[in-house]
Amino acid sequence: MPRFGAIDIGSNALRLAIVEAESPSKARELTTQRAAVRLGREVFTQGRIAPSAISQASEALRKFRELLDEHRVDRYRAVATSAVREAENGGLFVERARREAGIDLDVIEGMEEARLVRLALVGRLDLRTQRALLVDLGGGSTELSLIEGGTLRAARSLPVGSVRLLEAFLGGGVVDREKAQLAREYVERQLREAPAEIRAGAFDVVVGTGGNFETLAQLCPAPPPPRDDDPSRDSRRPPPIAYPTIDVAAVRALLPRLASMAPDERRAAYGMRPDRADVIVAAGAIVLEIAGALRIDRISAPGIGLREGVLDELVEKHFEVWDYGGEAVAAVEASLRLGRRYQFDEAHGALVARIATDLFDQLRPQHRLSERDRLLLHVAAILHDVGDFIRYEGHHRHSQYIIQNSDIVGLSPRERTLVAALARYHRKSPPDASHPGFRELDRDDRSRVRVLASILRLADALDREHLGKVSAVRAVPEKGKLRLHVTGAADRQLEEWTVMRKAAMFEEVFDLKVEIARS
Repeated sequence: MPRFGAIDIGSNALRLAIVEAESPSKARELTTQRAAVRLGREVFTQGRIAPSAISQASEALRKFRELLDEHRVDRYRAVATSAVREAENGGLFVERARREAGIDLDVIEGMEEARLVRLALVGRLDLRTQRALLVDLGGGSTELSLIEGGTLRAARSLPVGSVRLLEAFLGGGVVDREKAQLAREYVERQLREAPAEIRAGAFDVVVGTGGNFETLAQLCPAPPPPRDDDPSRDSRRPPPIAYPTIDVAAVRALLPRLASMAPDERRAAYGMRPDRADVIVAAGAIVLEIAGALRIDRISAPGIGLREGVLDELVEKHFEVWDYGGEAVAAVEASLRLGRRYQFDEAHGALVARIATDLFDQLRPQHRLSERDRLLLHVAAILHDVGDFIRYEGHHRHSQYIIQNSDIVGLSPRERTLVAALARYHRKSPPDASHPGFRELDRDDRSRVRVLASILRLADALDREHLGKVSAVRAVPEKGKLRLHVTGAADRQLEEWTVMRKAAMFEEVFDLKVEIARS
């Protein structure tokens, strides 16, 4: 049976899990390991991972590599989160992990972290009929995801984490009132960035992931939920999830006592690990601020998180049951949400996306690109004019900036960079190696951008006035030419003229002369 490994390199510890899978729904855990290496100790105050932490983490990864080899793992994925992605010397750590431990690290962003956690939870918890908030509390960041009817409605990654607060505000000893107030104000300010849909509250269930939630569930357990036949239970709401659950009121009562104790005292009194005893006050403060802002009184802590999401994806892709279509839909929906945030012309974006993907499909023998490339074109077409929110002049550059610096669920950082580049080149000058954002791409991605951007230019030209005068286009390559059969309003001359004005890049890339077919 195939075996899979997941490595989670967080701000507070490194974790490994190895499973053997008989099928997508039947897997057996072979081993789990945890290495208490705090990579985030200096990152959130000094911007760099301490050399000693890099050495300790590299040694831990060497041991993880030995376990992967010992268990003959077929596929693994190692993900690094906020500490590595924010550190100036994160690249050095990635290189040492590859050279010294033979581990290829994937430095993921907050939204990818949230996606993997959602994958683990939605696959195990029945959230199809509930309005659920998922809170992934890590050492450096907290990811909030709103699920309605099993579908992601809103998500945001916030720079709020237990190690970050410990290092920046609380220190390593007793937490006095002034320090606690600073930490609360910081968290409260960051929570203002949560999407309005999340700030509205009114959740059927709140699920917390991460070791701090599991510890708080042990320290402050909520009473069991009312039984189905209990008259006190609201019959209009689904029954709560039967997992360890945190009583927020109990956390509020306990936190001052924890803050008054030194970490060693917390460790002795409550049986905590050293690397949990010093961050638990910071974690409790974050939990209370989130609970207060969103009117939450109970949080389920099922003990499921990032590693399980990584493993689920590896297993489902191996057994060829991965929902690639659902993943693409999530990315498109995320791009629409981003566009609406910047008040884009949604009808224009949707039409350009439809025309661009139609052209992509009709030109498959010429470009030979993948379905994933089609998705990048689709997202770029939706968002190509989002920079109008800043200013129309130079809006292609503004679009590139907005896309590059926004979270788009379902896209990796590399893919978001490609989408940003496509938006940049939907008009004006073609790609050039001197342009920032393009010169950093490798040879294959530069070629990919040229091909997709040339298609996007034609699609955008066919809705020049944003009036929807062109309803469809059929591209027919023949004898060094590309004949475009255009369907739409009779007075579409400006659109067809614009196609010819913007065809030069396409003609160079595809070596086909563009013509408008005349009936």
